[in-house]
Formats: sequence, structure tokens, C-alpha cells
Amino acid sequence: MHRRHCATAAIALVCALTALAAPGTAFASPAVPRPPAVAPGSPLLPKAPEPLPGNGPTGAPTAPAAPKSLDEIRLEIEGLYHQAVSATDTYNLAKEQAEQQSKEITELTERIVKGQARIDDLKLRAGAAARAQYQSGGLPPEAQLMLTDDPQLFLDGASRIKDGMKATRDLLRDLEQTQADLESYSQDASTHLRKLEANRVRQAEAKKEIDAKIAAAEAIEGRLRKEERERLLLLERRAADRAQSEWMRTAPLQRSATATAQGAAAVKFAKAQIGKPYVWGAEGPGSYDCSGLTSRAWATAGRPIPRTSQEQWRQLPKVAVEDMQPGDLIIYHADASHVGMYVGDGVIVHSPRPGRHVTLTGAGSMKILGVVRP
Repeated sequence: MHRRHCATAAIALVCALTALAAPGTAFASPAVPRPPAVAPGSPLLPKAPEPLPGNGPTGAPTAPAAPKSLDEIRLEIEGLYHQAVSATDTYNLAKEQAEQQSKEITELTERIVKGQARIDDLKLRAGAAARAQYQSGGLPPEAQLMLTDDPQLFLDGASRIKDGMKATRDLLRDLEQTQADLESYSQDASTHLRKLEANRVRQAEAKKEIDAKIAAAEAIEGRLRKEERERLLLLERRAADRAQSEWMRTAPLQRSATATAQGAAAVKFAKAQIGKPYVWGAEGPGSYDCSGLTSRAWATAGRPIPRTSQEQWRQLPKVAVEDMQPGDLIIYHADASHVGMYVGDGVIVHSPRPGRHVTLTGAGSMKILGVVRP
């Protein structure tokens, strides 16, 4: 009876917590304050406050810091967006793991319900056997058998007793095993629930970091005049072109590399998304982040792959750059925080970062970590 009460309580607890931890549960994150807008034509950086007397090493006023160059501002903005993209991978992985754990909790809850139903059935059968013995006068079958004078009845009774004893042992063994399974399912559900909640927390923290980094980058860009923003784009393109030229000069590419049928299908899908905006955490159809694009493209081609660029790098087979073929994935940066799909001739299709759209660019325009093949 104690075990049944424990099992019933476990079922109620797991079912209630599972409902609370369903994938649709929303987590509110504090809004990230945005700096006030600065009118066009304002300085690139806020004016430093007037120094107070005695701030310098000899009591003289401290000179204001030199304004940053546009190229330094470009690197600062790129760094902030890189941190946002890296946090996006953390968010996506936590989200994927939470969804899997929620599914496993649901399956365990179903097993618990079935296990309890099995226990109830076994107890009913045990009760029926007890009632049958009571109705026979309360004497054990062995005692009743010894009172008979008929040899044939004795032999038949002995056989029935043997079968009955085996059935009783089987019944008790089934009951014991089912109770043990029920306790194991309850413990597993509790473990998955703790992991689920931990991943929900990771999601919320990653979302706050993403929002903060994007807001900081947008604030810097917002201080720039129109001509400065145009100049910034030009500097970005020139830096990418220099990196691509150097990479093409040294990369041992196969000019005649051809894609597999699945690779060609993945490339076709990814190129069809050109022009759609980058949105962190998005995997289509209207917008994508970098790994959302590559994972959706390969899923459409019939080959499901991990959702995040870091898991794609960790789990998929690695290939040498010289063996690269269209459809392969190029992983970028030391933390594997960005991914693009190789389309041939030294070019990738990718979803770059917030504020940009799915586009074609040079495969060597960013720091390559390695290449993987789905």
C-alpha cells in the first residue's frame, strides 16, 4: 500500500510538472534598455565630461580620449555581433535539449501510468486467488488434497497445485518487477525534469545576452551619420575581400568538385532563401540564423543534422578543405559560432548576422575553423 501511495504521488507530481515545463512555456526576460537616439550629424561617440582639477598625475586636467576611428568602430560592432551570434548557439542548443527532455518526460509519464495500471491488474488477480481460497473453506490446497480418498483426484489435484504455485510465483514476480520499473521511471522523470529546468534557465540567460549585445551594436551604429554608415559598409566589404583574396591564393580547392544528389538539393534550397533576413533563433521559412539555414536546407534534402553550428562541428564528419564539395558546411571562428554552406568556386551561402540578409560571399572572408559533411 505504501508503494502504491508513493507511485500515485509520483505520477501526480510528474504530470503536473510536465505540464508546467511544456515546450510552449514562455520565459520573460527583462527588456534591454536602449540608449537615446542621437540626431544625425552628432559626434561618433558621446562627448566626455569636463575633467575635474587634480585628475591628472600632477594635478593638471586629464586630456579627453581620442575619438575612435571608423575602422575601430567597425571591429567593435563586429565583436558585439559575434558575441550575440555565439550566444544564439547557446540558446538554440538549450532550446533543442529542452524540447527533447520534455518529450522524454511525456514518454516516461505514459510508462508510469501504464505501470500503475499493470500493478492494479496484478493486485486484482492476487485478490481473486485469495477469495477463491476463502471460498474453499480457508484450507490450503495441499491440506484439501490430503483429505481425498480418490487416487485420481489426488493426482489431478497435485498437478493443479503445481500449476497454481507456478502461477502465484509468476504473479508475485511480475508485481515486484512492475513496482521496480515504476520507481525507476519516476526517478528518471525527476532527473529529466531537473535538466529541463536548467536548460530553460540557460535559454533565458542566453536570450538576455543576445538582446544586450544586439542593442549595444545598434546603439553604436545609431550614432553614425549616413555617410559614416556607408563608409562602414565599404570597410566591411574591403576587409572581407582582402581575406577572400588571400584565402583563394592559398586554398587548394577542387575546381571540378561536384555535389551529391542530397548536397545539390541542400544547396538549391539554401540559395532560394537569399534575401531573407537574419533573425536569431529562426529556422524559416521567412527568416534564418546561420545554423537555422544550414540545418533546414539539409533536412529538406532528406538528411537531418544537428541544429547548431557548434553541434554540427562536433557531430558531423570532418573533411579537408581540398576535398570540399558543394553542400559541405564550413564552420567559422574558434568557438564554431558561425556556419555557411559551400556552393562551389570558393563561395558560400549563409545568413551572416543581425541586420543582414541571407547572401552569397567568399568562403574565406571569415576565419575558417574547418569543414564538415552531412
